[in-house]
Amino acid sequence: MRIPPQITRIGATGALLSALLVGGTVSATTADASVASAASIGSVCYGELPAQAHTTLDLIDQGGPYPHDQDGVVFDNREDILPQQSDGYYHEYTVETPGSPTRGARRVVTGEKHQEDYYTADHYATFDLIDFGC
Repeated sequence: MRIPPQITRIGATGALLSALLVGGTVSATTADASVASAASIGSVCYGELPAQAHTTLDLIDQGGPYPHDQDGVVFDNREDILPQQSDGYYHEYTVETPGSPTRGARRVVTGEKHQEDYYTADHYATFDLIDFGC
């Protein structure tokens, strides 16, 4: 089972505090962007995920085979919600949605270098970092 590293984000409050401590400035735009991004990434306990997400995570650990051709493709992070990384860093995998005639909106997005796993139930509008330790 993958165990993601501790991820820390300083957010708007940290940016303001850092600027004050070193005598710099922080713009409202920077602070607002940090708050918006941090608000879009939460966390979720592995045990709270739907059973289909467990199946997807097991397939990722096994290296497949995956049920959809799109599984494992590079996720471009066009929404700029996940932390910025180089191209090809993130990959996406389908989390089956029972009764859906399509792939549905649920995905697991992995960051291979640090082995962080994110879950989205709303097709990339928000993400939750999966906590395997709770």
